[in-house]
Amino acid sequence: MTLGHRKRLLKAIASLGATEPAAKSTIPAPLPLSSDAAERRPITVMFCDLVGSTSLAAKLDAEDWRNLVNAYLDEASAAVTNLGGHVLKKLGDGLMALFGYPKAQENDAERAVRAGLAIQRALGELNARNAAKGAPQLSARIGLEAGPVVVDSTGEVFGEAPNVAARVQATAEPGSVLITVNVQRQVAGLFVAEEQGARDLKGVSAPVQLFRIVRASGGGRRGVTRALTPFVGREEELSLLARRWERARAGEGQLALIVGEPGLGKSRLIEEFHARLAETPHTWAAEAGGAQCYRCERRRQACSIGSIRERTGLLLERERCTEVSAAEAARGRPLAPAIAPIRGLRQ
Repeated sequence: MTLGHRKRLLKAIASLGATEPAAKSTIPAPLPLSSDAAERRPITVMFCDLVGSTSLAAKLDAEDWRNLVNAYLDEASAAVTNLGGHVLKKLGDGLMALFGYPKAQENDAERAVRAGLAIQRALGELNARNAAKGAPQLSARIGLEAGPVVVDSTGEVFGEAPNVAARVQATAEPGSVLITVNVQRQVAGLFVAEEQGARDLKGVSAPVQLFRIVRASGGGRRGVTRALTPFVGREEELSLLARRWERARAGEGQLALIVGEPGLGKSRLIEEFHARLAETPHTWAAEAGGAQCYRCERRRQACSIGSIRERTGLLLERERCTEVSAAEAARGRPLAPAIAPIRGLRQ
């Protein structure tokens, strides 16, 4: 084949390839994300409503009533958001708030109860200011329930918990915060609560045990004897902690970080591990969790680490671990010299 023929052949092959349609990809195109995406999560639901609002509205000018209600709703909304809650809806002279959505925290139930007490305090202060103006006194009742729900992409909540919370609110006495047994289980010891017995709630199949919150107790959950369910399915984690403990007792400083979603059982795992150390001489340093952080600084997230830092004089990098344990602490010796040599910590 001559050089000229070869060039003409290569040119023809190139033009043939350019005109052929590209081969279709066998990889399927990704499906578009559904706008109806939803997630299941545990939350605490609050319903708050004014008492006798219909009769009050009839006695006041419409603009005066609107100003009065808006001032109350502003105070209530501020109490919710300051404690990490989310105001989902304002329903006339009431509101519906969620704790655990869009951001979940381990003590959502506690925050919800504290928000309820804060709303009642704020309403009392508002009434005191309005008394000088001759405005009528406002009274609110608050109901709380905790449970699993489904939240869709628009923020709508589906499940039994919102319905129960609304019925509990309707049952509450004026000026009170009423919670279900599901909430009480999570906040036992943190508040002084009066048992109200089991109540039949409209639309709820079984009677619901209710408790009226009197005030914060100033104590912690761990100081209360609780009826615990059987501890199952965590033997591997307990064995890991036990091995770390034995190394600590042998003089090798150990650090364990337990991470998980709220409600997964981190605190219960620690309680079970602590219970198994009952016969072994040791010193146990613990914080009261959320109850402690409300006393030192509102919405403080790193209370335990802050307390350790204050007690030991250590400077901790922000991204480092949030719980520290060491062999010398277990032996009752000063904490600072024992954990200072751990990598990333310095005196």
